[in-house]
Amino acid sequence: MKKMIKLVSAITGLMIASNALADANHAKVSINFPTASASGALYAVGAAITHLWDEKIDYVSASSQASAGGIDNLNQVAEGEAQVSIAISSNCYQALNGTDSFEGYAYPDLKVIAGLYFNPNQVVVTGKSGIKTLEDVKGKHFAVASAGSSVYGECQNHFEAAGLKFPDDLNAEYITFTDAADMLQNNTIDGAWIMSGVPASAVTQALSSGSKLIPIEDKILNTLKEKFPWYASYTIPAGTYPGQDQAVKTTAIKMVMFCRGDLDEQTVYDLTKTFWTNIKELGQAQSNLKGLDPKNAVKDIANLPLHSGAEKFYKEIGAL
Repeated sequence: MKKMIKLVSAITGLMIASNALADANHAKVSINFPTASASGALYAVGAAITHLWDEKIDYVSASSQASAGGIDNLNQVAEGEAQVSIAISSNCYQALNGTDSFEGYAYPDLKVIAGLYFNPNQVVVTGKSGIKTLEDVKGKHFAVASAGSSVYGECQNHFEAAGLKFPDDLNAEYITFTDAADMLQNNTIDGAWIMSGVPASAVTQALSSGSKLIPIEDKILNTLKEKFPWYASYTIPAGTYPGQDQAVKTTAIKMVMFCRGDLDEQTVYDLTKTFWTNIKELGQAQSNLKGLDPKNAVKDIANLPLHSGAEKFYKEIGAL
């Protein structure tokens, strides 16, 4: 019996050594990770993640780069110019199914590594605008971001859910968050749509000069959820921004880290495990990643398919 135990132990040891050797001999993998503009929070998030992978996984060479944001990221991954990136789950869903901006350009091999943090919609209006609800934006001078962008799509979905004809019912301004914050500060527009993790610098700037956040009511959220599977309720806590003494209810979409489906299972398993094993340190470096729980990584992701390597990790920790 003792000999049998020793034999089993020896075989087990050889299997472990073999697995370790296989990992050590894994073919080199290059990960190109587009993010967003170099001045945005997403750029810093991508840089932190790729630095971690580059440092912790011997066979991986990972680097981040600036991009035009989520839709551009999805196109780069679909075309093979990048292997991993981040976008909101709605854009991932549209890319997977070839709808909206991706009509005729579906990428059915898109796979998810992790659902990350929520990206809430933040509707900022000036004190003199008189705007209290989305319906009140009708006829107002309002910043909706660039046509065809993710934020433009959010404006369209929400204002149509509120019964407005978009963009015809608005005096629309197609500008960046930064420009919108400046115009709010100068009272040259009535409001702006900002979609970003909280706290967002553009919102902080606007609220520091007398603007305010307005809520997105449950009836709007319920209307949206009937058509779009990616929306969730979100509350911006009181005190998040200057002069914000009450919590503000709004809608949000989860940010998703996704990859090409042809990345091998072991690589994606190692990327996933390394990310979550070091999430505390990542959270200390990047506030958007602070407090993330791997067991929530498979929730609120619009039923997008997990990569088999990521799925293996989540099953190991009991998230699936």
